[in-house]
Amino acid sequence: MHALIVTLVLLHGIVMRGPTQPVCQIATPCSEPAAGVLLTFVRSGAAPVRVRTDARGRYSVHLRRGTYVVRVAKTQPRTLVVRRSATADFAIDTGIR
Repeated sequence: MHALIVTLVLLHGIVMRGPTQPVCQIATPCSEPAAGVLLTFVRSGAAPVRVRTDARGRYSVHLRRGTYVVRVAKTQPRTLVVRRSATADFAIDTGIR
């Protein structure tokens, strides 16, 4: 009998949202961490993997190697190739102008 070895890699990062005010000023940050945001990682032939950001906008998830479509809040889906442990950050445009 052969054992199936599944290698998972760690993907982590931060989700930021901004701008947070109509007029950004040089000495004041114009974006902030996005707390409680749901990220969905979809890979062909597999169940979606979901994770939420913490209070500081950070997330971490273990995934199999492969190509994923990532959905983050109201952003356009993004294709991400996961080969090894890495960082992937995301930005949410609040639409404030």
